Amino acid sequence: MEQLRKFARYFKPYKGTILLGILCILASMSFGLFVPYMVGQAVDDLGAGVTREKIIYYPLVILGINLMSGVFLFLQRRLLINTSRHIEFDMRQDFYASLVGQSMQYFHETRVGDLMARATNDLAAIRQIVGPMILYSFQAIFALCISLPIMLNISVKLTLLLLIPMPLVTLTVKFLGERIHKRFEKIQEYFSDITARAQENLTGVRVVRAYAQEDAEIEQFQVLNREYASQNLKLVKYAAAMRPLLFFFIGLGFVIIVAVGVPMAVRSEITAGDFTAFILYLQRMIWYLIALGYVVNLYQRGTASLKRFNAILEAEPAIRDDESAREQPAIKGSIEFRDLNYGYKEIATESTENTENGNASTVVSVNSVANGFVLHDINLKIDAGQTVAFVGKTGSGKSTLMSLVPRLLDARDGTVLVDGRPLREYPIAQLRQAIGFVPQETFLFSDTLAANIAFGVETEVGQEGSKGVGESVKSNGSSTPPLPHSSTSKMTVESAATIAGLADDIVDFPGKYEQLVGERGITLSGGQKQRTAIARAVMRDPRILILDDSLSAVDTYTEETILHNLRDVRAGRTTLIVSHRVSTIRDADLICVMADGRIIERGTHDELLALDGEYADLYERQRLEEELDATE
Repeated sequence: MEQLRKFARYFKPYKGTILLGILCILASMSFGLFVPYMVGQAVDDLGAGVTREKIIYYPLVILGINLMSGVFLFLQRRLLINTSRHIEFDMRQDFYASLVGQSMQYFHETRVGDLMARATNDLAAIRQIVGPMILYSFQAIFALCISLPIMLNISVKLTLLLLIPMPLVTLTVKFLGERIHKRFEKIQEYFSDITARAQENLTGVRVVRAYAQEDAEIEQFQVLNREYASQNLKLVKYAAAMRPLLFFFIGLGFVIIVAVGVPMAVRSEITAGDFTAFILYLQRMIWYLIALGYVVNLYQRGTASLKRFNAILEAEPAIRDDESAREQPAIKGSIEFRDLNYGYKEIATESTENTENGNASTVVSVNSVANGFVLHDINLKIDAGQTVAFVGKTGSGKSTLMSLVPRLLDARDGTVLVDGRPLREYPIAQLRQAIGFVPQETFLFSDTLAANIAFGVETEVGQEGSKGVGESVKSNGSSTPPLPHSSTSKMTVESAATIAGLADDIVDFPGKYEQLVGERGITLSGGQKQRTAIARAVMRDPRILILDDSLSAVDTYTEETILHNLRDVRAGRTTLIVSHRVSTIRDADLICVMADGRIIERGTHDELLALDGEYADLYERQRLEEELDATE
């Protein structure tokens, strides 16, 4: 019931439509259930004497009643089924907004295939609760409420006899309904597994082929597929058993009515017309009682899926706006790391303290487990407009440090500051809008190059453009219109591509800036993908530009071109550069050398060479490698 209570909020915007749909059900059932009464009247009246007027009158009346019933039947289905689609739309929007608001850690712990299964199969099962379930439930209720008094009026004895097999019907519905619910929960879990497996294999198809594992993966998929089919067959057994059992038990009532009712009609205890009407009402009730079995099936499936669906909506984002966050003055770009320690495995513990007025307050302290630290005692102040580079071995904590600035990862409050304010004082949207971030792992959408470069650039609401990946979703769930591919915007896209050293490559593409890049940018080389990501960041005109090893896939000449182009862009903007190449960072205002999560050296290029430490060793090794390459 708790799941349904949460689900009920989706009905509120459509209360009027649902109520109107229910009234149409009542009207349709009223007209439809008037037909058996008219048939009974016709039997008795025609039995007393057949006239031309009677032969014309009764068929026309019954036809008219059925016509009115059909009109309201159309309206009820139109209203309720349409509403179910609208509610499905709202739920899918909430589902997507909930996922977009989650932190990176959430997606590390949750399989994409499982999320896709909940967004498709589970949501389809939930929709059945809104449309068909409401429709058939109220049809059965109204059929019972309208038919029962009429049947009691015809014969109390026959109506009471009809109730004899009803306990068997109730027990059948309860017994099979519970098993359908449990079985469907398992089926949805298996569907998540099979979807996740398919998604991983399709995404990693290059690895599968490179290691010649096609047959092995097909075999493993077959095992999952067979188990999924087996679970479905078990569900079919229960679902298939419900309908014939209900028919059988309700049919017992029909046998009793015929056995007792025919002699009563012969003895004139009831008229032939009344008996005919009673039989017709009984037939109608049998259909709606069978429909109730279908409703139970839908309910059990829907509630099982609703539980899985709500689990996503109830997942609180690990990184979100604090209650104290307020819109701050425009960000200038100074950054400070103050006594920063960060570990991925952080444990939040709560303690209760008494305030001065005697009220208890909760204080959250964060402790890191001994082996969870990735960054240790980082103290660094970066002035606005300064270019600071970070270099070090793989696993030294460079990327983790970069991810803390836009709050892709969350450090303890007060340990990372922008313009002298702790990050949590800024709304996440304001903070990230001021940052152009190029991560190590470049991601491109299945759209045009222009749309990928323009992703995240905001334009005035009302402008029209192609809705692809250019439409971004903010942390509050609202969407930002995509950048239109107009001539003005195109020049901006081209300028960003030129700065990123991508423009010459784009000229050779058949579709130029409208070239589709394929899923995850599969049609581009690694260097082209990185340069597209740099163009995307540059186009935002950010106050803080973060390049996290974003030139690793380009050659030295292209790297120098890009760095030269970026000098004008970086002027007056804070730039953080992570690289393994000394050539990339030698002109930085400050270079920080990291090892084991600590900054072990800092200074300019010349100062670090004079120090003759880790940086000087790295520089010398790379210089020798370049000389060796040049002699080959």
